[in-house]
Amino acid sequence: MIGAFAPTMSSEQHSGMDRTLVIECATEACSVALFDNADLRLVARRHEVLGRGHAERLIPMIAELPGNGSAGRICVSLGPGSFTGVRIGIAAARALAIAWNAAVEGYPTLALVAASHWQPETGPVTVCMEGGHAQWFVQNFDKYRLPEDNIRSLTHEDAASACRHSTIVGNRAKALAKLLGGDHLAIDLSADAQHFPHLGPNLLTSDLTPLYGRAPDAKPAAARP
Repeated sequence: MIGAFAPTMSSEQHSGMDRTLVIECATEACSVALFDNADLRLVARRHEVLGRGHAERLIPMIAELPGNGSAGRICVSLGPGSFTGVRIGIAAARALAIAWNAAVEGYPTLALVAASHWQPETGPVTVCMEGGHAQWFVQNFDKYRLPEDNIRSLTHEDAASACRHSTIVGNRAKALAKLLGGDHLAIDLSADAQHFPHLGPNLLTSDLTPLYGRAPDAKPAAARP
């Protein structure tokens, strides 16, 4: 489906080369956003909570953006989140980068969730997202939206021990706050491409290696004697 609109660009698509396309499909939400490079002004966005079906919806959502979403730079979520969603997003970004001769970079999903948090004054937050296998992805961020520790996939009890801040954001924020008790502000958030301009500084990378947050579920077969 990528080839259906990417290789041949109209004049409107060519004019989009001074734009940035952001792809986020590592969680239950699938979102894309198009920005002007000059000031990262939002041009258009699409956001759908799918659960599953990212492979079927991602490219059509991009095609619904002005100029079929064409951009001179593509930024894609590296995870952690859904193993399938992460791979779909990276594969789409690479294919479109070839078709449009665009630069491509990756960013961590939990950092985008931290960037999605809004309060009158920026403060430190703990991000808590569903990790599957009865675990949560947890990472702490300082008031500059920079990570204070590594992404970890933890049991609920260990996640409570790892939480450093009174403000918790993410799709499992309320569950973690309930487990902790006490005075915690919990904000239910999913990653959303439209918040890309608020991403912490220096978190983009040209290395598109997925951030799975834990070891793969599948194990290699034992070598035969």
